[in-house]
Amino acid sequence: MTPKSVEVVVVGGGPVGLAVATELRLRGHSVVVVDKQAEGSNTSRASVIHARTLEMLERIGVTKRLIELGLELQDFAIRDGDRRLVPVSFRDLPTDYPFTLMIPQWQTEQILLERLEELGGTVLRPYSATGLTQSADGAEVTLDNGDVIQAQYVVAADGMHSTIRELAGLQMPGNTLQLNFSLVDVRADGLPAEEVSLSFATAGLLVIAPLPDGSFRLVASVDKAPEHPDLAYAQQLLSARGPRKTAPVVTEVIWGSRFRIHERVAENYRAGRVLLAGDAAHTHSPAGGQGMNLGLRDAIALAEALSTALGQGDESELDTYAATSRTEALRVVGLAHRLTRLANVPRPVRPLRNAVLGLVGRLNKTQNGLAKQLAGIPDR
Repeated sequence: MTPKSVEVVVVGGGPVGLAVATELRLRGHSVVVVDKQAEGSNTSRASVIHARTLEMLERIGVTKRLIELGLELQDFAIRDGDRRLVPVSFRDLPTDYPFTLMIPQWQTEQILLERLEELGGTVLRPYSATGLTQSADGAEVTLDNGDVIQAQYVVAADGMHSTIRELAGLQMPGNTLQLNFSLVDVRADGLPAEEVSLSFATAGLLVIAPLPDGSFRLVASVDKAPEHPDLAYAQQLLSARGPRKTAPVVTEVIWGSRFRIHERVAENYRAGRVLLAGDAAHTHSPAGGQGMNLGLRDAIALAEALSTALGQGDESELDTYAATSRTEALRVVGLAHRLTRLANVPRPVRPLRNAVLGLVGRLNKTQNGLAKQLAGIPDR
């Protein structure tokens, strides 16, 4: 049943929306999540959670469960076939979580949903937000079934094509890169299960990431990406761009998709009673696995600021959130952009690029700096 009034309406029931709502419920606020899907996502999509994100998720009590179900990896490497150009270790990072955690997005969503429901929160499905009005005292969100929910604040966590962002008049300028990408989850023999690798092969970029169930995620930049990649296609990617000594063999394709890269950051994260978080506020290359991490960090920071505004009537922390989270998004978008551009230099230049990386990658400063950037703790 649709509530008539709550303190906060969160539009979007992905990881970001669920995390915002969970933190608000933990702090005793009334909140409802509205999502247009009949049920949560059952494909993996984002699959990496970094150290800083795990630290922040401690606040809502889900980090331990995520680690129980995920795969801890302490190593990352930029490679050319079997050669490590830039080895990166998370082992010595100044954090309680000196690793990157591999876990499919559907499991992350499930854990967040279970925690939200433990705290008395609800997700209304399948409903789309179609209308928004604001006043000095609050806002109203109209759903596609005609129901209207009154709230003090509205959180837009409804993705890159956010309806709430558009209704609030917030702009998210940027670019769509002229790059096509394939994503394929496979089972394969002969792939290392102890590190995430970013292969800068002459044939093109290939990310190889182990997943908790023993499968692997392959992400590749290609000229033409098939809508439904098959086993032969996945094998061709590995043979041309992956390790050679172990001669990996794809035995099964589990799931696949294709996508384009958008690099966009909202001009402002706040318009009166509306706040942006996650892909509604920023979107960028998947290089380095930063997208969902940045969104989850948005979620916790925003929920804390909303709690102060609701409890004390002080909205200054909302403005601080809008400014600092946007600054962090620009940093992350810049990092992902540089990695993507470096991976996709013109083919004749790639051997020279790899030679330079092989030299620069020996430096501890390079390795430690990249580890901290990926983990979300560049200033420690």
